[in-house]
Amino acid sequence: MNRLAEQVQAEAVAPVPAKVAGRAVLLIPHRSDAADEGALPGDYRRILTIVREGGGPVQVRAVGERLGLDASVRGKLEPLRAKMTKLAACGWLHKRPDGRFTARP
Repeated sequence: MNRLAEQVQAEAVAPVPAKVAGRAVLLIPHRSDAADEGALPGDYRRILTIVREGGGPVQVRAVGERLGLDASVRGKLEPLRAKMTKLAACGWLHKRPDGRFTARP
């Protein structure tokens, strides 16, 4: 019975898929619209956790290394940079002028 309640709760905060130019994409909720970060997809929650644990401004490269990405290849970090920029645009992170990111309080 408890598992059913957890499943219903997970479905209620699941990211909303949408189509853009015929491609399926996940809509990232704005921070003010979401009850908590549980409304974010799993990889976005991991990014947010890593930035918070950084304790200060972090570079995309540092987050990529923590995620196990090959940080020596710039092209491997660009999808991560796009996700972090999307989190900043939605109010979850703050992108500094020097390109580093901090978590919003």
